[in-house]
Amino acid sequence: MARRRGEAALRRMEFVKTGAHADRPPHERDWWHVRCASLLRKIYLNGPIGVGRLRSKYGGATRSSHGYGSAHHRDAGGAIIRGAVHALESLGYVERHPSGGRTVSSAGMKKVDRAATEILGEMARDDPAMGLYR
Repeated sequence: MARRRGEAALRRMEFVKTGAHADRPPHERDWWHVRCASLLRKIYLNGPIGVGRLRSKYGGATRSSHGYGSAHHRDAGGAIIRGAVHALESLGYVERHPSGGRTVSSAGMKKVDRAATEILGEMARDDPAMGLYR
């Protein structure tokens, strides 16, 4: 039964748009994981931050359907961001801030710092000039 629910959730997620500004759904199959990692980084850098501000940051410009006129900003979809933030909370990487919004927990900071160190190490191996930042 859980397997069927998982498959249904995956099938349903194939047809999702990330907001009113997007014309098509995401192309990559791992877009959910990329969005969760991106949200964790945004909360790490800008926290405490709420879903409303995250919607604004992940939104984009829509084009006029008639081919003229300037583009207008549209916020990203809130359900995707809320779901990802709740998933990060259930993993223990994000916690609610008393004055509103979310902040990164100590476990989340540890995860982000380790990933950044690992990426910097890989970049330093490929380009010796990046070793300066170690």
